Amino acid sequence: MGSKYTKRYSAEYRRDAIALVRSFGRTVTQVTRELGVSPESLRNWVRRDQVARGEGAPGELTSAEREELKRLRRQNREQQQTIEILKKATAFFVKESDR
Repeated sequence: MGSKYTKRYSAEYRRDAIALVRSFGRTVTQVTRELGVSPESLRNWVRRDQVARGEGAPGELTSAEREELKRLRRQNREQQQTIEILKKATAFFVKESDR
């Protein structure tokens, strides 16, 4: 849970703040002074936006790629569990057929 001093900004507000930095060529410091947002927050918003646009550092995942990776890991985990269950069931039926 966040601090009681943490402000929550809407997605629209964040988009507008990022647009001020990107479109008008203003620095993060200038925009934070005008909007009253912390510089760290705005820098993080701009960085995430760059990553989402595919402009991040090499090897850095976009949010869509991150979601797909999360989905694939979950699917892999479920398949591993299914394989374990089938192995145990096979062993059980082999044991039962030997009786």
